[in-house]
Amino acid sequence: MLKIILHKVLTFLYRVEVQGLENYTKAGDRVLIIANHTSFLDPLLLGVFLPDTITFAINSNIAERWWLKPFLGLSHVFRMDPTHPISLKNLIHYLQKPSKTVIFPEGRITVTGSLMKIYDGTGMVADKSDATILPIRIEGAQYTHFSRLQNIVRLRWFPKITLQILPPTKIVVAKELRGKARRHASGLILTDIMTDMMFATGRYQKTLFSALLDAKHIHGGKHTVAEDLERIPLSYNTLITRSLAIGNALTKITEKGENVGIYLPNSSKTLNVILGLQVYERVPAMLNYSTGASGMLSACHTAQVKTVLTSRRFIELGKFHDDAEQLSTQVNLVYLEDLARHIGIINKLTALIQAKTAHLWYPRIQHSPDSPAVVLFTSGSEGTPKGVVLSHRNILANHQQVSARISFNAQDTVLNFLPMFHSFGFTVGTMLPIMNGMTTFFYPSPLHYSIIPEMAYETNATIIFGTNTFLAAYGKKAHPYDFFNMRYVVAGAEKLHENTRQLWSDKFGIRILEGYGATETSPVAAVNTPMFYKAGTVGRLMPNMQYKLEHIPGIENAGKLHLYGENIMQGYLLADNPGKLIPPASIYGEGWYDTGDIVHVDEERYVSIRGRSKRFAKIAGEMISLTASEQIINDIWPDAQNVIVCIPDEKKGEQLVLITTQKNANSKELNALVQGIPSINLPKKFMHVEHVSVLATGKINYPSATELALDYFS
Repeated sequence: MLKIILHKVLTFLYRVEVQGLENYTKAGDRVLIIANHTSFLDPLLLGVFLPDTITFAINSNIAERWWLKPFLGLSHVFRMDPTHPISLKNLIHYLQKPSKTVIFPEGRITVTGSLMKIYDGTGMVADKSDATILPIRIEGAQYTHFSRLQNIVRLRWFPKITLQILPPTKIVVAKELRGKARRHASGLILTDIMTDMMFATGRYQKTLFSALLDAKHIHGGKHTVAEDLERIPLSYNTLITRSLAIGNALTKITEKGENVGIYLPNSSKTLNVILGLQVYERVPAMLNYSTGASGMLSACHTAQVKTVLTSRRFIELGKFHDDAEQLSTQVNLVYLEDLARHIGIINKLTALIQAKTAHLWYPRIQHSPDSPAVVLFTSGSEGTPKGVVLSHRNILANHQQVSARISFNAQDTVLNFLPMFHSFGFTVGTMLPIMNGMTTFFYPSPLHYSIIPEMAYETNATIIFGTNTFLAAYGKKAHPYDFFNMRYVVAGAEKLHENTRQLWSDKFGIRILEGYGATETSPVAAVNTPMFYKAGTVGRLMPNMQYKLEHIPGIENAGKLHLYGENIMQGYLLADNPGKLIPPASIYGEGWYDTGDIVHVDEERYVSIRGRSKRFAKIAGEMISLTASEQIINDIWPDAQNVIVCIPDEKKGEQLVLITTQKNANSKELNALVQGIPSINLPKKFMHVEHVSVLATGKINYPSATELALDYFS
């Protein structure tokens, strides 16, 4: 009777919805139910809304608490004493009999809003008992006053709560593993089951504007979500209203489905323009203005861009007058200042009403999550730039993958200095924060090495994403206290040098988390996290990503990486067939993306980069990694900029050339400093330069470096 009453009361108050009950039936008789732990309500929710009589494995100390005792009668209780290993053995024996037993593998209620540490003991119990595992995601209870997230998320009295029951599974550990190794392996499998559960139950099958409306509902319309150098905080309410106002104006000069060029800096206004286009099914095409007029015109040709949006103030401050003039000869260059003059009081009131009622009208008109959300252009570090089309689902799926592994919350501030035409700057630095209640602070250029550390200090930034080149420069210029509030510093796009890692560790006490990705993967494919970190790798592959390694002759214990998953792009736009979408495909079939990177993936799915397939030289029949040789040089001369390229050689096929800022670097000095490295891995020719050419994204400009070497030694 008490269970029936509680069922009705909880359903009335929290609109509790149970999804996937058919999976509960499929699980069988011996079931270990694992759930994320969001609040003190969790045991009550599972006890009331799951069929049958449930057993809860509970710490004996917690079971004695007065407020819990009245509810323990609703189910069986298996009391456990964590100080006695015999408790786990008893639980294993208990699970070898028919029962439905709940355990929270985190062992505590989350204080971050994300998954906490998963204990290996639960995995070992599942392994030893051979019980079926039934994952259940509890969603919504973290926003109640029964959670431990006060001052972290916006708590509400009666948020909707959902219990999502996933398909049953089992822990399968290699038979040869024993003892601690087996326990660790089973714990890792359980962790992956939990993170896969968080991803699978994430609501990423929607458009970015729909996700924005959901974020507003969760965090509140007045919650600050963006800011730039004008220092005017932008709330969800203001962001949505302004985006609709400019979106309404843009419908008059663009067509549905059209790719519209964005020639603008990192700013809140640029964010308004992007969202305004997306809400009405226009696709922003982010132009890389560092490539000059010719590069932007090439991109416009490839993506069939007829209209480009820019700003007179941006053109003036950036001294881009010549580029803008050249661009205007082939496309319709529209200035935001002119557009703003046509947005009158009636238009603003219309946008305000639309914003207040968006939850009513937008669901009726929103387009498919698989429609294009943005066109980004590759940096061209290996040839002609290509347009990369990412869908709304691609971007939101990647957000969900990242949030399943890393905890962030509405108190975080992202200092976003990577330009929005960079995949990290757009999807991770811009869209990830605003869709998850964080504040993103836009800074227009990553090249202001002295100012950016000051901005991190001034804005109390907690998260930054950068490249090795930029992080090394900031580390040298910054005061030791500039990054006092920093929680995560994530490096990607190029290899993180050991001296950069050491500098940040020694000077700021911060461990840089190296990741790996590509524009084509939206962009995060793997990343080290505070919970899962392995030095020398770029982290574990994201949840729900499949991989295959293609064998490359001459390369041992590594292969060319191919990836498949929800975050893989919709396809390419190519210059020789403008406007036509070419879906991803590799030797493993449609939907697979050939990264071109030579990697090693270990048994725990940690990825180690060996180099790009195009960054290997064949010298006297031997495959030599230019990346590995470059790292040797960086270790010897850490304060210099060093680039290794290869040029043709009549006798040995190819030869290595070192382009460096290290004065007096030569073969004799190098050989004297190197110990135990085969001479075939070292450059024989040297070029001394004042600085190494880099792209706007921070990557080394290898094509330019190769051309320089060819001209110099020809």
